[in-house]
Order: sequence, then structure tokens, then C-alpha cells
Amino acid sequence: MGSAIRRHGDLDVGCLRRDAAALTSALTGWEFYGASDGRLTPVRPGTAPEPRFNSLWARPVGHTHWRLELLLDECDGTEWLFRREPSVRRPLVTITWRDAAGISVLQPEIQLLYKAKSARPCDEQDFERTRNHLDPEARAWLRLALSRVHPSHRWLPSL
Repeated sequence: MGSAIRRHGDLDVGCLRRDAAALTSALTGWEFYGASDGRLTPVRPGTAPEPRFNSLWARPVGHTHWRLELLLDECDGTEWLFRREPSVRRPLVTITWRDAAGISVLQPEIQLLYKAKSARPCDEQDFERTRNHLDPEARAWLRLALSRVHPSHRWLPSL
């Protein structure tokens, strides 16, 4: 939308699961923990994260505060797959856009699909502030994806 729509307390970085080992290896001096079932388990940099981990929390070695979360996305060749329902997919080349600084950002309709599962108040705000800015193709994609994953979701009527 050209600017932040609310303040964020952390930095989320999307990463294809197949690239996670290379990314953690490149971040020398950082420690990583896989998140699963409310627990954090150490992950050695340069190793593939276990399938049970959908994200890795990271911080510089010796620090107590988490600096970033690596969100692990699935893919099949050149297609991104929604991990909760692999029939929801898109060509990898269409899942991001570049902002004015050249930073690759996840398409908002995909981010909203992730947020839909257990929408917190901030996620509801994100949906309300974003939905009318989605182009017709993005709205249609989100409507179809939500109807597959959460067929009675409260956001569907307003899409």
C-alpha cells in the first residue's frame, strides 16, 4: 500500500524451505531455533529444518532478544504451495512484489491467507485496511483460497 498500515514489533523474513540451510549458513554469528507446538528447539546453521518447523526464530549469538523470524514456505519446483492446503498454489514469480527500496515483499493476499487461520485483532485490522486495496485478481484469488481452506470464514462475504 506504499507505507506501513500499523507498527510491527518484529521482522519476518520469508524463505523457501529448500533454501533455509543456505540462508542460516550465510548468517554467521546467529543462532536459530525451530518453532513447533509452542516450543523452540535449537537448529544448527547450515542444516535443513525439520518438517515440523514452519518457522525459525533467530538472534545474534549471545543476545537474549529475537531479531527475526524466518517463515518457511513450501514449493514444488516453480510453484509456491500453501502448507496448510497444498492444492492452493501459485507460480513462485507471482508471490512477491518489490517496494520502492527494492525489497521483495509477500503479496498481501497471501499474507492474509496465512493470518486467516487464527486472526488476532491486529490481523483483523490488516484485513480491514487491506481488502479494498486488493486488485480484482488478488481479491478473487484470496476468496478462492479461503473458500478451500476455511469455507465458512468470516472474511469471505466481504471479498
